[in-house]
Parts: sequence; structure tokens; C-alpha cells
Amino acid sequence: MSAPAHAAPDPPRQPVLIISDRLDHDPIGLLPCPVPLHHSPSAVFTREAYHEAPLVILDDRSYPHFVLRHMPHRPGLILAATDPDDATAYPRAAAIAAEAVLHAGQPLAWLHLRLHTATDFRHAHWDTLLTTPPPPPGS
Repeated sequence: MSAPAHAAPDPPRQPVLIISDRLDHDPIGLLPCPVPLHHSPSAVFTREAYHEAPLVILDDRSYPHFVLRHMPHRPGLILAATDPDDATAYPRAAAIAAEAVLHAGQPLAWLHLRLHTATDFRHAHWDTLLTTPPPPPGS
């Protein structure tokens, strides 16, 4: 009889990469999401970090430096637009093959779900989510 096959160890989990030149590193109000985030200015992040991150959020103010670095298209790239009336956000997102554009001030439920999905729900607080009753209808 052969020995049982051992499962390969999980590769190390990388944090979500936030590319932002803002000092507060929170272009659209992600905090206090429990998913690990790695903040990096547009001139400093590495190609390895860009490729290995489960999701990349690009602050639109960092877009020019990002484009100058000729980063390849990848799934899981989201453009965070700080001006809700910026009509150029969608063409710029299409140019870098971003999967979505999020504007500051929009509800972030979709993004929080996308963050948890990208990190295999490893950081979801299930005990709180499963024991807290849902809000009453109409609230």
C-alpha cells in the first residue's frame, strides 16, 4: 500500500494591494474592513506585489504614475475614483482593464464582499455575522 498523499501547504497569503499616493492611504474609505491591506505609493510598489496580490485597488490620483510604469493587465484591478462627477474615470479604467470603478462616497458593501472573496473569506468575522440578527425590514 502506498502512503497517503499529503496536501501541499497553502502558499503564503498576500494582502490586498492599495496603490495610492495619498498620505492617509484610504482613497475611498475602506477602513475598518478586516482584510489585510498593503498600501504602497505608485512609484514604489513592486511588480511582484502587483502580480501576487489577490486584488489591487488603484487610487485615481495615482493613475498617471501607474500608466507610466506600463503595468500589465490583470484580473482583480479596481480603480478608486475620488470625484463622483469625473467622466474620465471609466475610459481610464477601460484603458488599464480594471474590472470596476468605485467612487468615493458610494456604499462599499460590494467592495467589502469582493475583498473577502479575493482573500478566500479568511478574514470574515463569521461569529459576529452569524450571531447578529439582521436589521428589521425597512430600516
